[in-house]
Amino acid sequence: MAGEKCDHLEQGATELARGPAECEECVKEGTTWVHLRQCLVCGHVGCCDSSPRRHARRHWHDTGHPVIRSNEPGEDWMWCYQHASYIDSDGRLT
Repeated sequence: MAGEKCDHLEQGATELARGPAECEECVKEGTTWVHLRQCLVCGHVGCCDSSPRRHARRHWHDTGHPVIRSNEPGEDWMWCYQHASYIDSDGRLT
């Protein structure tokens, strides 16, 4: 699998502007998050798997949108939930 192109990137828009600096679901629930992740299909911002509520992963389960990127300042990486793998800048699984 490593080195293969992630075909799920075709579903996304990698030119999305960075999303808001908060997890909307956590704000509504009054909970906190650790880090933020942005869906590359629709732009949804949710909290990471280290956060108590894992809203980014929940978004993937609810929508089937498999590819996210970090929404943290200074971070530039992508992850495919379907492949359970990072994606490099060339779209290859690592």
